[in-house]
Amino acid sequence: MNLLSIGGSDPSSGAGIQSDVKSFSELGAYGLTVITAITGQNTSSFGMIEPVSKKILENQLESVLNDFKIDGIKIGMVFNSEIIKTLYQQLKKIKIPIVVDPVIKSTTGGALIQNKAIKDFQKYIIPLATVITPNRFEAEILSKLKINSKNTVEKIAKNIQKMGAKNVIITGIEGKNNQIADFVQERNTKYLISGEKISSTNHGSGCNYSAAIVYAIANKKTIRESVKFAKEFAYNSIKNAKKVGMGIKITDIQNNDKINSELSQSINEFVKIKNIYRNIPECQTNFVYSKSKPKSTKDILGLSGRIVKAGNEVIVAGNLTYGGSKHVATALLTVNKKFSEIHSAINLKYEKSIISKIKKSKLSVSSYDRVKEPNDVKIKGSSIEWGIQNAIKNLKSPPDVIFHKGDFGKEPMIIIFGDNPKSILKKLSKITG
Repeated sequence: MNLLSIGGSDPSSGAGIQSDVKSFSELGAYGLTVITAITGQNTSSFGMIEPVSKKILENQLESVLNDFKIDGIKIGMVFNSEIIKTLYQQLKKIKIPIVVDPVIKSTTGGALIQNKAIKDFQKYIIPLATVITPNRFEAEILSKLKINSKNTVEKIAKNIQKMGAKNVIITGIEGKNNQIADFVQERNTKYLISGEKISSTNHGSGCNYSAAIVYAIANKKTIRESVKFAKEFAYNSIKNAKKVGMGIKITDIQNNDKINSELSQSINEFVKIKNIYRNIPECQTNFVYSKSKPKSTKDILGLSGRIVKAGNEVIVAGNLTYGGSKHVATALLTVNKKFSEIHSAINLKYEKSIISKIKKSKLSVSSYDRVKEPNDVKIKGSSIEWGIQNAIKNLKSPPDVIFHKGDFGKEPMIIIFGDNPKSILKKLSKITG
């Protein structure tokens, strides 16, 4: 997945494009950048701003857009009207998700957009937005209304939506019991997503939030799912913020769950495989990865939904969750009990041609016959465990593939196993296409 950040350069790497590249990388996406302005700032103070020329801005945009397939765009700092109009001309016909983070003021005090350019921002940038993510202060500036009992958050969100944004998320609405909420205004619905408040000043959480939003939307998540994902991502970045310089803390987006990072990246690569939709079964696909010594399916990371076929494409539905998979996770757990080096698995549609390719590729293959499944196993609902145990009971080394040809009302299936998700992808490259 390729994500483009358009915004200002922050030499402290706390915010701006440097922060976005870190976020994209941590999420398993490839980060591309177009710089609109160079700032001089650190964790204590804000210095100068020097916007780039129209000529180099156009050249950056053309260079990136002509060479890469971009899956999503985030627009941050735009600073002046010339930058705003140039971006509009280049992006107005693009049919990919665009998240606008209307940065108006830096945490360290610098004005990130000229006052005289706000009108052009409203006219040209807001209509580009699949989602716009102002905080309370930014929403009030854009709407020219103060949030109060008369001018509610909903009224202000609708006001911004009328400027052309498809979805408006106003962040940082303080609630009771140390809760902080994001107000979401979609086309036909509105709601709050609440979470625990961390009372500390930091540099970068807004950038982390909007970067996670564009990542989630580019992964075909709903707006609600994307907001929940981004809120958790930003919360963790604030919780892990570090005092790197002499001033305020900088958020740390490092994901300590390497299992999550590796599986997420591999799922992104899986959905890009040419014609992979042909290999998705009727029950859909799950891709799982376990902890080093899994004791149950709760120790195995999988999708709470599935990787589903949608026409000639595949879409990732749901989020990665420990215990999110039942069937594929159970198959993996059963193999892992005998072959502890196996930690990842994926299920695919059964086809004779695929089995033939698997055998020709010299991958080790085993199978079991569901017709022979005892009735008491069916009643207990332990069909997968029984089948996998039968497939591996005489094996001396772990299988690459286990399959069955189905039974009455039971879809035939192929499951590929490996020591990690990347090894699964290598095996897939030998048998798909």
